Amino acid sequence: MSSRTDAPTRREQILGEAARLFAERGFHGVGVDEIGAAVGISGPGLYRHFAGKDAMLAELLVGISERLYAGGRRCLAESAGAGLAPGETLDALIGRHIDFALDDRALITLHDRELDRLRDSDRKLVRQLQRQYVELWVEVVREVHPELPEKEARASVHAVFGLLNSTPHLSRPSSLPDRAATAALLHRLARGAFTAAAGGAAQGWGGAAGA
Repeated sequence: MSSRTDAPTRREQILGEAARLFAERGFHGVGVDEIGAAVGISGPGLYRHFAGKDAMLAELLVGISERLYAGGRRCLAESAGAGLAPGETLDALIGRHIDFALDDRALITLHDRELDRLRDSDRKLVRQLQRQYVELWVEVVREVHPELPEKEARASVHAVFGLLNSTPHLSRPSSLPDRAATAALLHRLARGAFTAAAGGAAQGWGGAAGA
């Protein structure tokens, strides 16, 4: 993720350019030579780092799922160590995910378009990591909103992810608020969604619609 402060390694540079190019033109629309040219090495030179494009795609999609889950677990551990209230922990989770959504838009696009190209084992691993990440959120959301049933909390988390991960589909960056303002807006929308879900549960809304 782009929250790293140290210089990227050559391998990370390759993955970053591969993600950008795959997102712009599709997996099959990009050749190894083009990825190599983007980082200043020959196409065949990439094979010292990766077996091929399939390996790059797998590392990108499995890698971001691993980092999100690990980051979520770290967030919960740090929050517990600092004695934060559940609402503060939820704010921290939302903030971390917003950083990903704003800084790694290419990976969101890549996930939406190319996940089915992964080998079954890699795709299953991505799905497993995603489920584990969701459950971290469900635990915290239900601490903040205990009136929200577990299934509705889980559905709400998925809905908030859809909201936050919509950033690649926003209009031209020049027509949006600056990064800080966009992050603050997304944060308000996410917290508002959870509050609305909990309010609806408390009022008993949705029963007639589902009948």
